[in-house]
Amino acid sequence: MFADSICQTARLSRDKRFDGLFYVAVRSTGIYCRPICPAPPAKESNVQYFEHAHQASQAGFRPCLRCRPDASPGSYPWLGAQTTALRAKQLIDQGHFSNGDAQQLSDRLGVSSSYLNQLFKRHYGIAPGQYALFNQCQFAKQLLQQTNLKIADIAFASGFNSVRRFNDAFKKTLQLTPSEIRKTHKQSAENIRLFLSVRPPFNWPAMLAFLAKRVITPLEWVGDNLYGRTFTFRDSKGQFEVRFDDDKQGFWVDITLDNWQHLQGVVANIRRILDVDADSQVINAQIEKALDKRCELVQGLRLPGIWDPYEAGIRAVLGQQVSVAAARELCTLLVKQLGENGHYFPTPTVVAQDELAFFKMPARRKQAIKDLSAFVVEHGCDNLDDWLVIKGIGPWTVDYAKMRGTSDPDIYLGGDLGVKKALNAVENFDALKASPFRSYLTFQLWQKL
Repeated sequence: MFADSICQTARLSRDKRFDGLFYVAVRSTGIYCRPICPAPPAKESNVQYFEHAHQASQAGFRPCLRCRPDASPGSYPWLGAQTTALRAKQLIDQGHFSNGDAQQLSDRLGVSSSYLNQLFKRHYGIAPGQYALFNQCQFAKQLLQQTNLKIADIAFASGFNSVRRFNDAFKKTLQLTPSEIRKTHKQSAENIRLFLSVRPPFNWPAMLAFLAKRVITPLEWVGDNLYGRTFTFRDSKGQFEVRFDDDKQGFWVDITLDNWQHLQGVVANIRRILDVDADSQVINAQIEKALDKRCELVQGLRLPGIWDPYEAGIRAVLGQQVSVAAARELCTLLVKQLGENGHYFPTPTVVAQDELAFFKMPARRKQAIKDLSAFVVEHGCDNLDDWLVIKGIGPWTVDYAKMRGTSDPDIYLGGDLGVKKALNAVENFDALKASPFRSYLTFQLWQKL
């Protein structure tokens, strides 16, 4: 904790570099804030400083409604106006800027294109279209170097609507033509292999073991150093297999896809479900604050994602109050009965319209599955908290879907039976101290079972 004099200087300057490092409580109002709060600064004689938000709360102060100090660092409430820019960046990274449709992206975010352009420039120093173009060219460069796809296929796979536009943008952005980067590979145009580097350390055995216990056959398959699955992405279908390369510290990914136009989004989602970009050392340093010092953390632990929030939600409902093995059997039965060719996870429309007579379970749980599916058909999966209005869908189900279906890093499943069991051997536990990485805390506790 900083000295009071340093805290005073930081709060009066509203220096954002101190945001999250301490909190400012005002005795005269009974409110505590972040040091960057836009409210007029209080007199120093009325101020008290705390290292953690929960300490201010325990001392009787309530959170400010303007700067939201009770929200986790990095969460949408915490980020405030930056939220829209961050969501736009994430959507662009996932390939949702095809054909340079800025208006479509703005409409999805509920803002005007001019306001989005202003926000993006303010927070990232570049227009969203320019950022998307750079991403597209970098992705195209990877495909040119690592695959034998035709140039036209690469152009469309990277989000361009014409080869001419692709060639012009590529040369302007990277100062090279696609043909100058092109290398010959012994790969077919139907199957490609890419290399995804990871931030070490990466505990692939732990992730593989977790996935193996929950594998849904034949939707997924697990082997020695291998994980694979089928998937649908927008109007395309495909499958991928990943193998970890210890020497190169990354994954070799084999992808089959029936529409290369969606490849960028597919690769982005594979990166998410493998959690390749997480900084495990920083995460573990934060988690250690919440646990007894005698608790040894697993190094390199990542969040094993599920392909999309809907699938994660259905798997969570089927996993309510049953063992992992029983939940896996129910999921396998669902895919066999309703999945296309028995190999793909069924769509929300198909599940919503089926009576689910093949399930031997309480009618209320069947109805919850149908209601969730119908809700997703109508509203999508943009805000999973909206699922709480559905009877039979509780906080645990929503949190599980957030943690594995969207890879939210700050979900603590405190009500989970496995977490409770793991905590029996832990003293001086405080989950709040692990924010904003409580999802990793949850997985660390599961590792102790």
